[in-house]
Amino acid sequence: MRTHIVIYWILAIFQIFLAVLYTGWNLLETNTIEWFGTIAFTFGGAFMAWLAFYLQLVQKKHGAPLVEDRDDADIDDGDPEIGHFSPYSWWPISLALGASLVVLGIAVGFWFAYMSVPLLIVSVVGWVYEDYRGNFAR
Repeated sequence: MRTHIVIYWILAIFQIFLAVLYTGWNLLETNTIEWFGTIAFTFGGAFMAWLAFYLQLVQKKHGAPLVEDRDDADIDDGDPEIGHFSPYSWWPISLALGASLVVLGIAVGFWFAYMSVPLLIVSVVGWVYEDYRGNFAR
């Protein structure tokens, strides 16, 4: 995490430097400030500084170095349990279809979105409860 913190601080300083350089260059060339670029570079630097500060707080609260930062760590040390996923499940595809039809309905006409919501609901319920029935029931 220490490497990430250093990289984010370097990026924050670089973005602020670019904001100053961009604003100064525009003042020299046109005698006006081009606000979009100035604000974009400034907010980019502020965001990078915020990330670096947040990671410093997390590192201080965690106390010990993370598994990724230790030289004596094994690959399995940083391998958390990420959950159970049913093999050969078709529900994620139907859920993606239902969600895309709802978004398409919002873009084209709400009547289409209202007609697509039942497919979305059935897909969510089917995916949540697929481990409780059929071949993969527990």
